[in-house]
Amino acid sequence: MLSKYGFIGILAVVAFGFPVLGLVVAWLLSPKKPNPIKQSTYECGVETIGDTWVQFRAQYYLFALVFVVFDIETVFLYPWAVAYGQLGLFALVEAALFVLILFAGLVYAWRKGALEWQ
Repeated sequence: MLSKYGFIGILAVVAFGFPVLGLVVAWLLSPKKPNPIKQSTYECGVETIGDTWVQFRAQYYLFALVFVVFDIETVFLYPWAVAYGQLGLFALVEAALFVLILFAGLVYAWRKGALEWQ
């Protein structure tokens, strides 16, 4: 029975080992000559003036989150639209339910003011 799960174990070792190996090789091959100029904060070639800690309103993050949700909607609807001819009535009802749930989320975000940009 363990032989059936051997491939999963090999995949887990490779999936963990590949990025770790890449990070170790990059650390070994990277130049190590630190100086104050290389370790200074760099922002678009301009030295910062004044306080560099700027807090953004949570509204911006909510706006971005709503955008991501509706962007993912198109990712899920595209394969359905491509295979529309092969799907039955059940798939059409499921896609309509998916769009209705997302529309309810849009209405909720709109009423909460998450889409207002001030």
